Amino acid sequence: MGCYLRYGRHGVNQLLRFRDASYDSAAVNPILYASQGLRYTRKLQVILTSDVDKLGKGGDTVKVAPGYFRNHLMPKLLAVPNIDKFSHLISEQRKICKPIEGEEEQKDVIVIKESKKDMMKEYERAALRLDKAKLVLRRLIDVQKAKARASKDDPLELRSPVTKDALVAEVARQLCVNIAPENLHLPVPLATLGEYEVPLRLPRSIPLPEGKLNWTLKILFQPSSYSVTTTNL
Repeated sequence: MGCYLRYGRHGVNQLLRFRDASYDSAAVNPILYASQGLRYTRKLQVILTSDVDKLGKGGDTVKVAPGYFRNHLMPKLLAVPNIDKFSHLISEQRKICKPIEGEEEQKDVIVIKESKKDMMKEYERAALRLDKAKLVLRRLIDVQKAKARASKDDPLELRSPVTKDALVAEVARQLCVNIAPENLHLPVPLATLGEYEVPLRLPRSIPLPEGKLNWTLKILFQPSSYSVTTTNL
């Protein structure tokens, strides 16, 4: 019995020792390792989709443990199994993404500084836009004061006056021009419905259009539909 065991182990050792390279990728019966008291660790061939530290670069074919591929590489889409359809897909993507020969991979970013003349032209366009446009704001009116008016010709008061900060926000939203509260000459908040022309304080270096003495911002306050309905009731 001992003789059979001895020669049987010798035969298994020969099988494991003299396997050729082509047989390495084929399926191996784990019983051959178990009979020698060894742990059978089968490797998977996978294609990396991106660079992985200490493993390889994107497009490389590497061997990894099944658990490492299943728990780390596959959930993060870092690798795909090495089968025909994935291999063809990766190769085609590499052809598309391959940089053109002679073209530099990284080009220096050239920062073009805007000249003072260009900045003044941009300021002038913004000032003209402010002067020609009209802000339309819908606000709630004070219903109690509206009903207590002595005459219907009296202006309707707003429920909450409109301040400089509110006008600056509306200019940015409607006209896409950024101004500061200091650019508006508004001593007191606007508190009634109607149409206004608020003077603008802009740099004197911005030339005024012909026939104008100063820059102005036109504002029109309209009552909201809810305010009109409540007032009619």
